[in-house]
Amino acid sequence: MIYQDIIQKIQEAGLRGRGGAGFSAHLKWEAVKNAPGEKKYVICNAAEGEPGVSKDGFLLENHPAEVIQGIRIAVEFLGAAAAFIYLRKDYYDKFQTKLKDAIGDLPIKLFKKTSGYLGGEETVLLEDMEGRRPEPREKPPYPTERGLYGCPTLINNAETFYDIARIAAGKYERKRFYSLSGDIRHPGVYELPEDWGVGKILQETDNWPEADFFVQSGGGASGEILTSAETDKPVGGAGAIIVYDRQKTNPVELMRRWTGFYLRENCGQCVPCREGVCRLNEILTQPEINWELLRDILFSLRETSFCALGNGVAAPFVGLLEKIIKNQSDGR
Repeated sequence: MIYQDIIQKIQEAGLRGRGGAGFSAHLKWEAVKNAPGEKKYVICNAAEGEPGVSKDGFLLENHPAEVIQGIRIAVEFLGAAAAFIYLRKDYYDKFQTKLKDAIGDLPIKLFKKTSGYLGGEETVLLEDMEGRRPEPREKPPYPTERGLYGCPTLINNAETFYDIARIAAGKYERKRFYSLSGDIRHPGVYELPEDWGVGKILQETDNWPEADFFVQSGGGASGEILTSAETDKPVGGAGAIIVYDRQKTNPVELMRRWTGFYLRENCGQCVPCREGVCRLNEILTQPEINWELLRDILFSLRETSFCALGNGVAAPFVGLLEKIIKNQSDGR
């Protein structure tokens, strides 16, 4: 069965990719469909290396058939030569049997990633699958034009393919999955309307904190910082909400935790990000923190890094500095 009308259905649903970038799904599918090339490929990205994000694992555990159906629709629509599910190591070990059962004789293969957090970036994923050092590629060309083995390639998140299957079946309700964690009563993954704000999600899941709090919204490393007064804002990124009790959370320790993560996951390809993260770590381990220098490094990371990782480093630091640390130092 060829789903000739799937583009129109995706467009009418207003679906945006669930991997974090939020790009319009129908535009990406159209780009691959219209790209010249004898072979085309489909990749389901289930790398999910962002701290605090666990929705793809939830989907692979509970809805593997829907994810596979979404991939199948893409393969048939594009006439793709093959499809791959790009899995982080623990997901591969845990879900390979369940996924293979759902795949059956479809032209879909599993790939165990060797990269870390950066494997979630689509060009790093391609480098890894082609057996090279997992580093970002320069864009353009984009994977829709020149992706796996130089062929036009559709890369979508596992949740995106789940939503595609729901759209094709007429069951899509404009919902998305949220990973809730931190200082809350009921951590877990919840499927709720995509336009709900952070506060409504916390209230409806019985997770609104009793103490004063702030949240990291979108992801646990690159997610933005929101105060309790800003929780009417919808959740972006990969759909994570991490709640921090303001009295129990040391902001500097939290920044050190983020820096440690980025030190481990940095590919080292570009100087601003490689050296900038090292300098952040040095500053945050000093007895007296040079806040002005720290802000300068964050500005450099945001403006000059080669890929989105460096920009992502800056976002939570700046939010924590301006909304939490500054207010504490001002006595608020």
